[in-house]
Amino acid sequence: MEYYPPVGFHFKVDFSAISSQEMDARFQSVSGLSVEIQNEDRIEGGENRFTHQLPLRSRYSTLTLKRGLVQDSAVIQWCREAFENFQFKPVNLIVSLQNVKHEPVKSWNIIHAWPAKWSVSDFNAEENTLVIETLDLNYRYFNLL
Repeated sequence: MEYYPPVGFHFKVDFSAISSQEMDARFQSVSGLSVEIQNEDRIEGGENRFTHQLPLRSRYSTLTLKRGLVQDSAVIQWCREAFENFQFKPVNLIVSLQNVKHEPVKSWNIIHAWPAKWSVSDFNAEENTLVIETLDLNYRYFNLL
């Protein structure tokens, strides 16, 4: 049993419905695993000191994945189908934070994800950097496994 907090640099993104290639599971960074409750303000007649805030629904942020540019990626082919042909095929995916034995410590099950944006970093002959592709995914919700 490990009692230390897990490190944030050992993780995996599983697009099992799209690809079983190892390169499609490796990303440089994952962000956007957050949820917030949207509120509705209600004003009560005769009460001027405050407004009532009532919970409405959960709102999930955009999931952003970054990695070095990959050739022949099934995930990017999935994105191209959406962007070029406007054919959206939502998928579920799992983001797993892993320990030193490559075992999941905590996993997030992302439900009904679809590509919203794909971008490639700038090319610059004055810098010695990798070409990074960024994939933004919208999704309905996530739950912890």
